Amino acid sequence: MAPNLQKAKFVSVDNSSKQFVCQFNPTDFSLTKAIKWRQLPKTGNQEPEIVFAGGEAQDVTISLVFDSTDKGGDVRSKYETLLKMAQVDTEKKDAKTGKSEPPRIRFEWGSFLKSSGTQNVLTGVIKSITQKFTMFKADGTPLRAEVTVDFAQAVPKPKAQNPTSRSETRKIWVVHEGETLDWIAYREYGDPAQWRHIAETNGLANPKELYPGQVLKLTPLP
Repeated sequence: MAPNLQKAKFVSVDNSSKQFVCQFNPTDFSLTKAIKWRQLPKTGNQEPEIVFAGGEAQDVTISLVFDSTDKGGDVRSKYETLLKMAQVDTEKKDAKTGKSEPPRIRFEWGSFLKSSGTQNVLTGVIKSITQKFTMFKADGTPLRAEVTVDFAQAVPKPKAQNPTSRSETRKIWVVHEGETLDWIAYREYGDPAQWRHIAETNGLANPKELYPGQVLKLTPLP
């Protein structure tokens, strides 16, 4: 009897009804996690000082194969939904900027990557999808395709918080690993150039040296 192979799922985090299910039987599966370190030159020393600069997204490459030789139709119809999950979702807009973006995705596969439990959930964004067609009909219709999904794990977007109930116009932002001042400015004001406003408000001598847990004051733009 043939083994009962577990299917893989790409599920929209914001709307679980939007998902793509497919066969997945890899011979290997790699997860790559990078750590950023910054080198600070030291006068009189050959070796620089190494300073932790935050973590980077965990990268995952997911390889899929699709075949439509049994019915002779265009193989792209088999993964059309997956391609749409990498496109901008016009129904999803950022509350501050009013701009749309592609959905956040949860990738599930059997007991290795399942939706329950915090240690084996792979949630993030699709960075790219590569299609390699390996078989065609005489009229050029593609019948077989190797589809490679480049996936980057990401934490949920942090939200700015009010420091006290007495202050309605001032907010605080707790810095997470990997965040930069221009990114925070984009999230809060919709304009990355407003990093100068945040730097001046918080008296930052070196805006590039943020650290996890740092608390920033966010005030309205002048």
